[in-house]
Amino acid sequence: MATLQVRNVPEDFHRRLKARAAARGQSLSDYVLDELRVAADRPTMQEWLNRVAALPPQEHTPPPAADVIAAERRR
Repeated sequence: MATLQVRNVPEDFHRRLKARAAARGQSLSDYVLDELRVAADRPTMQEWLNRVAALPPQEHTPPPAADVIAAERRR
């Protein structure tokens, strides 16, 4: 396993992370590792945009909500 060291963490930020870890019954290291895992599993904006761009075009686009409401009011 690799080691990661984070420098220059502000004291108040460190205290908040430590409190969250304690609330979960975890060490600070385990808590931060869990949070980093979540962040690493989330796609970047560019990855997300690429996935959306690769989706097939929609054959039917519903009308805008404002048009539906206006039509209902006219009825």
